[in-house]
Amino acid sequence: ALDAFDQHATVVRAVEDFSVGISRGEFVAIMGPSGSGKSTLLYVVGAMDKPTGGSLEISGKLLHKMTDTERSRFRNATLGFVFQSFHLLPRMNLLRNVELPMVYSGVLPGLRENRARALLSAVGLSEKAGSLPAELSGGQCQRAAIVRALANNPCLLLADEPTGNLDSKTGLEMMSIFQALNSRGMTILMVTHDETMARHSSRILRLRDGTLLSDEKVEKPLQTKQPEGIDIPSIIGSPDKIIL
Repeated sequence: ALDAFDQHATVVRAVEDFSVGISRGEFVAIMGPSGSGKSTLLYVVGAMDKPTGGSLEISGKLLHKMTDTERSRFRNATLGFVFQSFHLLPRMNLLRNVELPMVYSGVLPGLRENRARALLSAVGLSEKAGSLPAELSGGQCQRAAIVRALANNPCLLLADEPTGNLDSKTGLEMMSIFQALNSRGMTILMVTHDETMARHSSRILRLRDGTLLSDEKVEKPLQTKQPEGIDIPSIIGSPDKIIL
């Protein structure tokens, strides 16, 4: 079992008999009914939960052997996260929200502000840098959350139902951003319940009761035109080597 929970002396195996490899540069969707283990799998891969058994390796690092402190450092330096509810800090403007991962990484203030502005510009939010999340639409908040996840130049982007709180049109806009990032080499692992959104990826893993049911290659991923104002340049780079 990759992960299990002890509920009132009954062990519930959230993810079991699951073995899969994901190559650098893939865009993979994870699907399955509620309670199938999708989010648990993502949190284990994202070094937020420690597996109770089995092994997990990312970029040559063995996460199942790491201490909590080591996983925390690995998570901040190597992984980027996008959530359904955005998780932007409500009292910080967009610029400060996007800077936050770089603060924890010790990037110098001037460099992190330059990179945060470049990231916001890439998704058409330059003029909203000083705005609070409550002043923005759901789509704008999710754009900011996506580029915040890219702040430390992660090797893997993890997204948990990133279109769940968005209307279908705005959700497709998010898929266009993910596809643009993936075309530039970003590896993406996305949990979704939406078959249409999953079809924008190149591979779909289907789970049920914590077990992998199928591993499907998407021969012709759906393509979505990028919305006006979105122009993703080479923003996947080290935060101390800003590319404008």
